[in-house]
Amino acid sequence: MADEISTLMSNSKNKSVLLRLRNNKTIKGNLLDFDVHMNLTLDDAEDVTEETPEKLGKILLRGDNVLIVSLPDET
Repeated sequence: MADEISTLMSNSKNKSVLLRLRNNKTIKGNLLDFDVHMNLTLDDAEDVTEETPEKLGKILLRGDNVLIVSLPDET
């Protein structure tokens, strides 16, 4: 199972992902990297929780704050 998740995440590098966090924030950005703890590095990240997105730039999200990761469709 962990290998499947790692493969999915690896295939999504440099693509746009949508994240739901424990604090009910929704973050969108390009996935740069991740680790076994699900710590994520995003580039061009924005907080899209509100109607007007807030630009965050390059960020590191600690894995235990991430509830849901929406990956792009594989084409």
